[in-house]
Amino acid sequence: MIERGLYIDGQFVEALDGATLDVLNPHDGSVLASVAEGGEADIDRAVAAAQRAFPAWSGRAAADRGRLLLGLADVLESHAEELARLESLDTGHPLRDTTLLDVPRTVATFRYFGGMADKHEGFLPPVDAGFLNYVTRGPIGVVGQIVPWNFPLMFCGWKLGPALAAGNTVVMKPSELVPLTTLRLCELIEEAGFPPGVVNVVPGYGQRAGARLASHPGVGKISFTGSTATGRAIVAMSAGNLKRLQLELGGKGANIVFGDANLKAAVNGSAFAIFHNQGQACIAGSRLILHEAIADEFLERFLALSKSIRVGDPLAPGTEMGPLTSAQHRDRVLEYVSIALEEGGELLCGGKAPDDATLSQGFYVEPTIVRAQPSARASQEEVFGPFVTVSTFASDDEALSIANSTQYGLGSGLWTNDLSRAHRVARSLRAGMVWINSYKRVSPGSPFGGIGNSGYGREMGFEAMHEYTETKSVWVNVDAQVPAWYPRPD
Repeated sequence: MIERGLYIDGQFVEALDGATLDVLNPHDGSVLASVAEGGEADIDRAVAAAQRAFPAWSGRAAADRGRLLLGLADVLESHAEELARLESLDTGHPLRDTTLLDVPRTVATFRYFGGMADKHEGFLPPVDAGFLNYVTRGPIGVVGQIVPWNFPLMFCGWKLGPALAAGNTVVMKPSELVPLTTLRLCELIEEAGFPPGVVNVVPGYGQRAGARLASHPGVGKISFTGSTATGRAIVAMSAGNLKRLQLELGGKGANIVFGDANLKAAVNGSAFAIFHNQGQACIAGSRLILHEAIADEFLERFLALSKSIRVGDPLAPGTEMGPLTSAQHRDRVLEYVSIALEEGGELLCGGKAPDDATLSQGFYVEPTIVRAQPSARASQEEVFGPFVTVSTFASDDEALSIANSTQYGLGSGLWTNDLSRAHRVARSLRAGMVWINSYKRVSPGSPFGGIGNSGYGREMGFEAMHEYTETKSVWVNVDAQVPAWYPRPD
């Protein structure tokens, strides 16, 4: 059992009302930790701590902030094995994934924004003769960050990196389901030398801690990653002081395989697109759209690969797919199997918990493939699990019509050896990100985000620095002779 408090003003403290929550191991349902559960009053004191820390932090030389972020990346790297194991315990990610992807991506993100801190620049617009106009970018102030449960450590890097590099202070609410690596990160932030109050972390439930953070008058911006429904609620709650918002919401990724694609690469890439992290990714390739000429051969290979994926204890060597993060979410994914079949879909693979007694207490679902119409609920609504629908097309226009037929616009992929088609289709896909002959590639330097009901704003890259700063235009009369607008005799 791990015990953790809220992290406020450089200290771990109990919730003011003494509330706690249990963190469960998704492999077997056992209790991993007892963690303080923050409420409205705890958010208030975290915001107050961030407000006190803001003047000194924002006034610090940008290069110094960058050095602290680079130092934090080094500290994280020195604890990589521990962090990977803790993330696997808490989330159910296979240890292979947390070791090779989650922790290295987090380290890389802090390094990127550590280098960015003194490199996001203003500019000098050309203006009327006699005037100098310069535009600067400065921090917003206290920012609230609400982190989802699917990649908690990685998203800490995505959100904290640019916010801190830009000079903001932060109040973060991790998911109540998976707060452990975020709270461990607080200790490492302290070890790296960050001043108290710059980063504050308050685990808790969305209806209490999250709602107060979204509506707090002392918070200048909310960065939220999660469901579209919750994103809409945050928009309403933020209206009181017209907060800046950055919303990375749901997705229903189209993954198109054309008739001239390299099928081996497409099969392997499509499996990664949907089954990595048990499909719990907003950018998951959850809709396979296959050209009718290759559909049968593709499915034969894809089904064989899917059935061979090793599902099991995330800490066990050789495990390729772990449990879903919670029992509630497992049940939701399995409910979509019933919904798909009720609407006339055909179950091709999976659709149930594994037939393995050693996994019976965990939150497992087999890799699931369903043939369904593009208009079916299973093809339109975000399932967020190891669940992919399959449909076919005859022409490029039909493929695009199917791909663009959902409310979402986050990530999409396509597989083809025709260079002209690749660029033409990428241009026409309604999505913030498109992968050609690959899927789910991310980098700290490349903007991440969507359109439509997938939200607005961008994580990563220079775009993220713009999300965490405000522009200020300063006009200087150097030697302009400005005539009086209301001339009067002396």
